[in-house]
Amino acid sequence: MGNELKKTMSIKIKKLDMFPNHFFGITEINNEEYKINIQGQSVLREKLIKLPIKFKDEKALLQLTGINDTFFEDIVNYKGESEWIEIDSDGVLYYLADHQDQINTIDILSRF
Repeated sequence: MGNELKKTMSIKIKKLDMFPNHFFGITEINNEEYKINIQGQSVLREKLIKLPIKFKDEKALLQLTGINDTFFEDIVNYKGESEWIEIDSDGVLYYLADHQDQINTIDILSRF
């Protein structure tokens, strides 16, 4: 039972702008604002997330949710702390390209 996933963090998207190969914007976690950069992974980069807040698990399940029951999930590897939120995932990038204005929250689920 110790491996059950639970929501460990909720990221509120305040602004998200689309650029040719990435998204950049402003988010909020626990009433603190952070920049976010979302880009695809490359052959050299795996699916990953870096966070400005401590995180205890080596993997995370990202759940993107929003209006009209918009929903997408992807599993990424946690790769340490950063000044802002960094997500490298082709799945997240391509999903946002089609649903940018519908997503308002990224929930992070983990075992801890």
